[in-house]
Amino acid sequence: MMKLLKTILTIDDDDDIRRIGALVLKKKGGFDVVSKPSGQEALDYLGSSTDNNLPDLIILDVMMPEMDGPQTLEAIRELESHSAALIPIMFMTAKCQADEVERLIDLGAAGVIPKPFDAMTLSGQVREIWEGI
Repeated sequence: MMKLLKTILTIDDDDDIRRIGALVLKKKGGFDVVSKPSGQEALDYLGSSTDNNLPDLIILDVMMPEMDGPQTLEAIRELESHSAALIPIMFMTAKCQADEVERLIDLGAAGVIPKPFDAMTLSGQVREIWEGI
């Protein structure tokens, strides 16, 4: 049986996208949401979390300063002896050309959600990708 999707970690350097995304996922999807503004802050959060309070899913922006989405994904996967390395990751990006989506999937993403996201369908998109994992 597939694990229930309850908690989502969103990582995005844009305050508005982080705030609105979290609000939509909470209100429409009924998810618990933790939001971080950078890859490094997300890594710090994951590294200090126990297995019992890790998110079930990570939604990650691609274009961020300092540590971009693909670099953040790689760093999460390299968290040694830590269950966070196994959390499914979806990307959210404005760059949704087929070759870019393919590149992100090849990096290990479970799926790609286009930006700007549609507040009415975001939770459904997340659930659909989650069910396909």
